[in-house]
Amino acid sequence: MKHSLWALSLWLLCLHGCQSKEVNGQEDFMLLAGPLMKQSARNSDNGVNDAFDCTHPIPSGSRVYFEYLQSRGVTHFKVPLSWAQLLPTGLSSQPQQAVVTCYQTLLKQLVEVGLQPLVVLHGSTVPEALRSRYGGWESPELLEVFEQYAEFAFMEFGELANSWVMLSHLDDIWHERQQLGLGADAPSPLHNILQVNRNIYQLYHHRFPDKRRRLSVGFGASDVAILSQIKVSTTVDFLSVQIEYNCASKSNFAEELRSLQRSSGEIPILIYKINIQGCSSDQFQPLGNVLQVLNNNDLNIVGCDMVDMFGKMDMADTPNSIPDYIENTGFRNSYQSVWDKFGAQITTERDLFLNESFPSGFQWATSSESFKVEGGWSEDGKGETIWDHFGHEGQVFANQTADLACDSYHKVDYDVYLLRGLNVNTYQFSISWARIFPSGHQGSHSEKGVLYYDKLINALIESGIQPVVTLYHWDLPQALQDYGGWTNASIVEAFKDYADFCFSRFGDRVKTWNTFSSPWVVSHAGYGTGEHPPGVKDYVVASYQVTHNMLKSHAEAWHVYNDKHRKKQGGKVGIALNSDWAEPMDPSRPEDIAAADRYLQFMLGWFAHPIFVDGDYPATLKTQIEQKTNECPLSEPAILPVFTVEESQRICGTADFLGLNHYTSRLVNNSDGGCIPGPQGVGDFQAHVDPSWSSTASDWIHSAPWGLRRLLNYISAEYLNVTKVPVHITGNGMPTEYSGDSLNDTSRIEYMKSYINEALKAIRLDGVDVQRFTVQSLMDGFEGKHGYSERFGLHHVNFEDADRPRTAKQSAYFYSQVIKHNGFGSKNGGDFKGVELQLTRRTPALPPSEVPSKSMVVWEKFSHQSKFERKLYHYGTFPSSFLWGVSSSAYQIEGGWNADGKGPSVWDTFTQKPGTIPANANGDVACDSYSRLEEDLYMLRALRVKSYRFSLSWSRIFPNGQRTSLNQKGVDYYNRLVDGLLAYNITPMVTLYHWDLPQALQNLNGWDNANMIDIFNDYCDFCFATFGDRVKFWMTFNQPHTIVWSGYGLGQIPPNVKKPGDAPYRVAHNLIKAHAKAYHTYDEKYRKSQGGLVSIALNADWIEPKDVNIPREVVAADRALQFQLGWFAHPIFKNGDYPDAMKWQVGNKSELQGLSESRLPAFTEEEKAYIRGTADIFCINHYTTKIASHITARLTPQSYDYDRDLSEAEEGDSPTTAISNQRAVAWGLRRLLNWIKEEYGDPEIYITENGVATDTKTTVDDSGRVFYYKTYTDEALKAYDLDGVKVRGYIAASVMDSFEWLNGYTVGFGLHHVDFTNPNRPRTPKYSAHYYYQVIKDNGFPKPDDEKLLYGHFRKNFIWSTATASYQIEGGWRADGKGLSIWDKFAHTPLRVFDDDTGDIACDSYNKVEEDVAMLKQLKVTHYRFSISWPRVLPDGTNKHINEAGLNYYHRLVDALLAANIQPHITLYHWDLPQALQDVGGWENDTIIVRFRDYADLIFSRLGHKVKFWITINEPYNIANVGHGYGAAAPGISFRPGTLPYIVGHNLIKAHAEAWHLYNDKYRAKQKGIISITINSDWSEPRNPHKQEDIDAARRVVQFYIGWFAHPIFNGDYSNIMKTIIRERSLAAGLSKSRLPEFTPEQIKRVKGTYDYFGFNHYTTVLAFPVDYGNLQHYDADRSAGTIADRTWLDSGSSWLKVSPFGFRRILNFIKEEYGNPPIIITENGISERGPIDLKDVHRSHYYEKYINQVLKAYLLDDVDIRGYTAWSLMDNLEWATGFSERFGLFYINRSDPKLPRLAKNSAAFYSTIINCNGFPDPASGPHECLNPEPEGTSAPTTPPSSDNTVNFLGMKLSPSDAETGLNSTFALLIVATFGVICASCCFVKAKNNSKKKPSVESMKMVSKF
Repeated sequence: MKHSLWALSLWLLCLHGCQSKEVNGQEDFMLLAGPLMKQSARNSDNGVNDAFDCTHPIPSGSRVYFEYLQSRGVTHFKVPLSWAQLLPTGLSSQPQQAVVTCYQTLLKQLVEVGLQPLVVLHGSTVPEALRSRYGGWESPELLEVFEQYAEFAFMEFGELANSWVMLSHLDDIWHERQQLGLGADAPSPLHNILQVNRNIYQLYHHRFPDKRRRLSVGFGASDVAILSQIKVSTTVDFLSVQIEYNCASKSNFAEELRSLQRSSGEIPILIYKINIQGCSSDQFQPLGNVLQVLNNNDLNIVGCDMVDMFGKMDMADTPNSIPDYIENTGFRNSYQSVWDKFGAQITTERDLFLNESFPSGFQWATSSESFKVEGGWSEDGKGETIWDHFGHEGQVFANQTADLACDSYHKVDYDVYLLRGLNVNTYQFSISWARIFPSGHQGSHSEKGVLYYDKLINALIESGIQPVVTLYHWDLPQALQDYGGWTNASIVEAFKDYADFCFSRFGDRVKTWNTFSSPWVVSHAGYGTGEHPPGVKDYVVASYQVTHNMLKSHAEAWHVYNDKHRKKQGGKVGIALNSDWAEPMDPSRPEDIAAADRYLQFMLGWFAHPIFVDGDYPATLKTQIEQKTNECPLSEPAILPVFTVEESQRICGTADFLGLNHYTSRLVNNSDGGCIPGPQGVGDFQAHVDPSWSSTASDWIHSAPWGLRRLLNYISAEYLNVTKVPVHITGNGMPTEYSGDSLNDTSRIEYMKSYINEALKAIRLDGVDVQRFTVQSLMDGFEGKHGYSERFGLHHVNFEDADRPRTAKQSAYFYSQVIKHNGFGSKNGGDFKGVELQLTRRTPALPPSEVPSKSMVVWEKFSHQSKFERKLYHYGTFPSSFLWGVSSSAYQIEGGWNADGKGPSVWDTFTQKPGTIPANANGDVACDSYSRLEEDLYMLRALRVKSYRFSLSWSRIFPNGQRTSLNQKGVDYYNRLVDGLLAYNITPMVTLYHWDLPQALQNLNGWDNANMIDIFNDYCDFCFATFGDRVKFWMTFNQPHTIVWSGYGLGQIPPNVKKPGDAPYRVAHNLIKAHAKAYHTYDEKYRKSQGGLVSIALNADWIEPKDVNIPREVVAADRALQFQLGWFAHPIFKNGDYPDAMKWQVGNKSELQGLSESRLPAFTEEEKAYIRGTADIFCINHYTTKIASHITARLTPQSYDYDRDLSEAEEGDSPTTAISNQRAVAWGLRRLLNWIKEEYGDPEIYITENGVATDTKTTVDDSGRVFYYKTYTDEALKAYDLDGVKVRGYIAASVMDSFEWLNGYTVGFGLHHVDFTNPNRPRTPKYSAHYYYQVIKDNGFPKPDDEKLLYGHFRKNFIWSTATASYQIEGGWRADGKGLSIWDKFAHTPLRVFDDDTGDIACDSYNKVEEDVAMLKQLKVTHYRFSISWPRVLPDGTNKHINEAGLNYYHRLVDALLAANIQPHITLYHWDLPQALQDVGGWENDTIIVRFRDYADLIFSRLGHKVKFWITINEPYNIANVGHGYGAAAPGISFRPGTLPYIVGHNLIKAHAEAWHLYNDKYRAKQKGIISITINSDWSEPRNPHKQEDIDAARRVVQFYIGWFAHPIFNGDYSNIMKTIIRERSLAAGLSKSRLPEFTPEQIKRVKGTYDYFGFNHYTTVLAFPVDYGNLQHYDADRSAGTIADRTWLDSGSSWLKVSPFGFRRILNFIKEEYGNPPIIITENGISERGPIDLKDVHRSHYYEKYINQVLKAYLLDDVDIRGYTAWSLMDNLEWATGFSERFGLFYINRSDPKLPRLAKNSAAFYSTIINCNGFPDPASGPHECLNPEPEGTSAPTTPPSSDNTVNFLGMKLSPSDAETGLNSTFALLIVATFGVICASCCFVKAKNNSKKKPSVESMKMVSKF
């Protein structure tokens, strides 16, 4: 109805307007509204005194209000001016310019929206300030001032307004005269005013002759008496009348108006204000009367106040002010509205906690920012950012940098682990622009940087976590900043391109985007105050320009997404704006309220208003700046850019949500900011904090949580009323200090709790649409200028540890609880279920085991495996139902030993006795799991295990062991644990007894008391009944063998009974019967309703016979298993009785000991039947393997141990662990599983414990544990996948470090490190935790791409070659005038070469050219690489004497090769320097450069016409470092390791360069060959790929290896990394210069580019880690890295060579990237063997297949320019210092035959096939013609080698391995002795001896190929 009346009224009014008479030629009918009112006086009736005060900013929403009025038909708007504020002194020459600007702005707004201003010069009363100076209206002086004021107003505002009222309340002056009772003679103020009016009227129309201009005066309609004076004395264009209408009055409204018009002489009337009285809301009489009057042609009405008229009738659509309008429409002063709502709250009301939940589907998030966490500041081509630059300039606290930060660039798995633990469903992170586009522009795209984000996003999605990506969080590429950064308008396009790329690349998975996060900070701190990078201090121009460009950049990014990606990707794009909440310092002062509003407009509105309101800055901001500009003409404090109309339109509405970063609040007061730049100066406010607010580590953040709710309400009202988008809280958090208790962060918990609850109130109580809450931040990070001194993280990061370990703080656990309950409501537990366990009922009876058992087939199957077969890694996966888990036990982790009524256990009693455990440790607190359930659940969630195995503490449930002592609090703990597990879909695997017997029961003789059977059953019965509705997997006992033998035999563990002959058997008897009874209780009472499984967890080592070929040893191994595993498994899984092997052994021993009966108790037939089949599945704990040997053991004393008649030893080839006799022997697990399968009828098997101990020095970087799990789990996979063993689950022991029984806390088995020195017992994930998660995620080991064979072919004319070296094969060491070489001397020096081998004869190739060429022809190679013996050609190394006989050998060889169509590839120098040259300094003497050049000249001249492929020097690294540093190769020098290798290397490089230039200048044109150098190198990977330190170490290994020689030759000069490190270490040691020689500029030029191809030798890969050698000066100390191998890599015959094919492709790519993709010829690659001869060398064929295929991948997939491949070696030969013990050949040399026949190994045929196929033909294409089989090698040589497998060593006959050990030891002693001679002081000797202490690693690779 109301809307209809509006429409009707407006129609009639408009109709009247069309019919009205002209007023000074003006036909427009005025429909009036206004004026703006003071917000505090909306309900006042005094429109003049309550008019808007222009000393304050124009109200927010005014434009929208004006547009609304215009849309409703309003044509004019009243604008009363303030005389006193415009001209405070009264002088027009001294205006208050800000007020002038304010009115001008207001008038412009009106005109712009289509409203005409009706400007009122003044009301009536003289302002007090002017009255005191000039007097009242009776004063001529005041009248003159008023006239000047009118002229001033016309000048300033006349162009904007056509209609004016001089005085709106002229009648007030008339009444004032009457009230004062002034006589007739007294001066008449009214008369004076009317005279001034005439003057002003004339002035006005003279100034504005336009007939549309109008001037009026105003008065009340009741004051008819003054009309006659107006009529006579003044001139007006219309009268502005204020009239009253009373519904209760009988007066005629139309008649009253007609009377007024007559009295005024028919002057047109404007109804300026109508006061309607006495009318109810439903009386429409006034409306009808007014319309009737307006329609009356007799009256000359030119307009009326429609708002007053309609407003008084309570029509909601007729507001009379902005506040009223906003109340009705939502457009109002939002701040005032919010303050009105909340300002009056008392503290208790404000802080009342709301115990409710958030809406379903609410997003819980945490966040990080790229520069704060990623590190890797220059990794993989990342560009420098402004924060990198800022930090490197020392502008951060304590000169800290973000170079490494949290190392998140390498720790994606670590970070996502934390997120899973937190249980968040959303993770907000930012992308580093410079990591994607290093220069900031798309042309500099870095794919490796992109792959990091791909990996992170994929990992999040795999973990069920939604990524939210921020495109820009402050880390601008420095390259863009160099051109002005955000002040340069071109950045808009650059950001658009960057955003477009990110949307395109990641948008298929990322559905929520923030363009910017906290852009205000960038503008304010980066370009305003300069506190942040780029450090620009320009709040006048730059800060505002930056905001301008960021807003445009945001808009462009949004439009790119909207136009290009939204339809396909369906995501959302918003912006995350930061804002404090602002409250008035003095709520009673309107100025402070307005100041608080300005504070928000200057912070939040600066960005939000353009985006969410109208595309332009807020009016308040613009007004303030304009005001300041006028006030400060000489020093403008701010210059605000202006958006074009098009820009505003493009910006407005560019957000799908409003992201809010909020941390704190401020108290704000009004102040005069003067001309000071910055928000407080320009905004005229000051900000403060209430001292009662809780402080934080940041001066900026004080806790005022209620501010969040108020801010959310403000945002909803101010920005989201028109643009209906949700709010995402994108950042909220507080910092703590670095020092103190960094983990028990109660202040953060309180902060989070209160802030999250305020968000909840905003949602539930206020209806604000908040959809996400983000806690900042995931972990401690680099906090800008504060570095690492402030900590925002939910997780503590130890920045002093290179691993950057992350440890959950208490706040993380609190937050996970909030997420779990979706807030603070009482969430009902769901009906959770664990993994469904399918039970296959087993056949109850199996025949007893024989002696030996038929399971000995396992040894027959596996014990003859070669190392290659045993170690070959198997790829595959387990079934989807496979149960992955972790374990713990009650006493080891719970603590709370006497908490809540728990009774003491035997372990409590034992450990509390001093001296029983190292450091008197005990489990009183342990991991404190009894009090830290959430911490434990966090770990399990993070690991994503399917099951958790834990034990119940019997004495916690029944303190005295009996049901009558039930402790409900203990039961409650386990209920919470079980429910917590099921809530996250983790299956509880419960062990009823894990060694911690209630002490009260032990006082009754414990398990040696048969009554325990029933007592245990009662305990089990209670547990089944209490927990069985949720627990479906039960184990009665854990490792009963340990209980009986260690507890009752050895007496090592409680109850510490030492009766090894009988007690273990009695106790085992009782345990078996107790288990059986518990099983039957479950079976009979609970199985049907609960459907669970019951078993027992048995333990067993695998036992390998000492010699599998000796039957007695096999029987002993079988017996060992029967005594350990069969003792319990045989009765339960077979026939209810002990194995015959046990009964026989113990029975016979007992009889021999004179006993009347066996010490092994016997079961009755009934007991056997009762015991048999009492397990639903087979649970096995396994840790290690032992070697068993038969012995006849002693009869006394009586002992279970002696009953076995065997001895056990460690498996000596496997790695040790922190526990003695518990080596990591992975292959034993597969054999044990197979044995169980064979022995116990193929049961379903769960591996319920498997793990490894590390010492306390190993905290989080536990690579040894990773290797352990990597190998052991793969053996389980082999058993399942290859052997058909029914392996159903694997439980890693254990979830965390704990009390490790007799070892206390000296070792740890955990996947998580626990700091037992910290009362919080913090749990920190280790490297192994992340590895194990990956195994679980992959459900095993899917074959990686690196392992998959690529089918394809090499280029046409690809070089296929094999290689040898002169000293290794030629022999003839003194033949035909050959001179001595350094290797002749070295090999003839005792203790230098293994087994005293020499190259005197070697392979006798000097005399066997035809045989060697025949082998080459058999291989079908295209090339043959061999070396020339320098002393064979030039006996003394100089050209004084040329040995033509020696040269003739090479002529014959070259000719024979060419005749066979095989191209010779000659190496000039392969280590056999003429001894004569060594005698004068060898490679240390730089004269050798010329000698080498002369030697090369000779060879080129003699052979160059036939040879087209040349290598100058082979493996200069080995010459320099191994020969002159370690001394392990000729010439065997080791006493100057810090300098000599570098000197030698320097000369080698120069010698090569000279030979190259010689060929290039003298021979190339004619001979047309190619020449280069061969450089060797391993590839290096980090030991821990998630650790920057290890990555850096790996990089150093490669640079110090391949780069030492390649960098000068291919790039010019040594690499910077080598030069810098060696120089710095040299200077630090007190040397005056670097130990690394320097090239002159001329030498650099001469060396650079001396190659035609890259000759490359490669064999293996290493894992690197940092090692600090202190101040020692040598190559390894310079490299500061140690290396080990992955245990899964296959071995070879050389300790340094492990099969790791993937490294080949990687180092080939490294060469491509590092050295400009040169042509590469692989000049060596191969594998060795040692030991017995077997021509079926499967391992070598495997090696060549894998390695050559990696070369193919590099060629085909990576575009590496590979030209050829060379297999090392053609035949077995003298492998340098290892003699003939290591064999690399494709052909075997039978050294037992004087003729040295060459026999092809199988690998020769295999390699020949690859050559024939030129690669790997795809079998899918059918048989390829190249695959014709070649004859295979025989299994043994024609003349078998001597069976005496011993060697001579110092006059002794030793095995090869023993002799090798002796040789190595002797080498070490020689080195020590040498160093001892040259050391000048005892201190240096001591330091050197300390350096011999090797790092704690498995092995250190010191040399290559030696």
